[in-house]
This record gives sequence, structure tokens and C-alpha cells, in this order.
Amino acid sequence: MFIGHYAVGFAAKKAAPNVSLGALFAACQLADLLWPTLVLFGVESFKIEPGATAVNPLVFTHYPYSHSLAALVLWGVLFGGGYVLLTRSRLAAGLTIAAVVVSHWLLDVIVHVPDMPLWPGTSPLFGLGLWNSVPETVVLEVGLFLVGVAVYVRVTKARDRAGSIGFWSLVGFLLLVYAANLFGPPPSNVRMVAWSAEALWLVVLWGYWIDRHRLVRVL
Repeated sequence: MFIGHYAVGFAAKKAAPNVSLGALFAACQLADLLWPTLVLFGVESFKIEPGATAVNPLVFTHYPYSHSLAALVLWGVLFGGGYVLLTRSRLAAGLTIAAVVVSHWLLDVIVHVPDMPLWPGTSPLFGLGLWNSVPETVVLEVGLFLVGVAVYVRVTKARDRAGSIGFWSLVGFLLLVYAANLFGPPPSNVRMVAWSAEALWLVVLWGYWIDRHRLVRVL
């Protein structure tokens, strides 16, 4: 799951119109923003096995602190609560952010094979295995993404050219990265994957920049 998570970030703008798209992106991808750093420090781990599933060659062997349900509930509370305290926003904004953080686990369970823990330590693992089918994965994820983008477009409008060109450039960029990951060759080593995943922070910054150039519509 990649652009499907961003779909939640886009769509959450309707529930929290005063929260920047950048913050919503950070929330929907918090698990995948924490994960590469924890891998690089040796706290979590994965391996590369081409053909492990039809879609993803990565086998996630240990990632309870970034991807377990209990950890994401905790991260969601911390992120949502911290956002409310720092920005003096309403509690509803913090609750939306927390829910978006936890949504990462729910979406990953749909596509992952059973490797999603409920909590750190000895835990049952969950996953419906949609990654075993390329067509079904693409239909679900691209469909979610298009719905999320449509909701964001309905809730906001461009303030200027940057708000229009920058937004649609981001949409195209995410689709391009998704296609490259889906149909490109498997990565060569674990550290390269982890360092590449750190680039997701740039998408968060892109979201903040775009939102500064868009206005919330009066619906």
C-alpha cells in the first residue's frame, strides 16, 4: 500500500479543513516515515525476496514499533494530541489526525500477507494478502487514490497557479512512483530501500507547500 495511504490524507481534508495537507500526509504515512529510520538503526528489519508476493518483494520480518496496531494507536494519540497543543486547534482536528495515523494499519492489513502485528512482542499476525494479485491491488489502490484526490479537489480550490500546477504535479508524481515500484525491478539491498523511503518526508513538505496555495471551499 502506497498511494492508498495518501488517499486517506487527501480525503481527511474534508473532516479537518483547517489542518494542512502536509500534516495529513505525515499522519497517513507516519508508520512508513518511522520505519526506515528504525531499520537503519537496526531496531526493525526486513529482507528482499523477489517473488515473495506478486506485487511486493519485501518481506517484513520485524516492525512492531512502526506498524503494530497498538503502536500506531499510541503514535496517533501523540501526534494528534501534540498537534492540538502546538497549534491550539480544536480537539476534532487532533482526533482526525489520530484516526488517519491508525488507518495505516487497516489499509496495510488488506494488502499484506499475514505480517501485521497487533502489538510489540509475541502477537498474532494479520494480513489478507491482496498483494498476491496485481490487478486486484491496482484496482483497489488506484481507486482509493482517485477518490481521495476527488474529495480534496471538492473541498479546496487553487489560490494561484502554484496551487493548481503544484497540486496536479504531486498527483502525477505519486502515480509515477507507484507505477515504478509496481513494475520496476526489485531493489538491490535493504539499506537502499530504507534510505529511499526517507524521501517520503519530501512529500510531506510538498503537501504543506501546496496547501498554502489552496483555499478551503465554502460547501
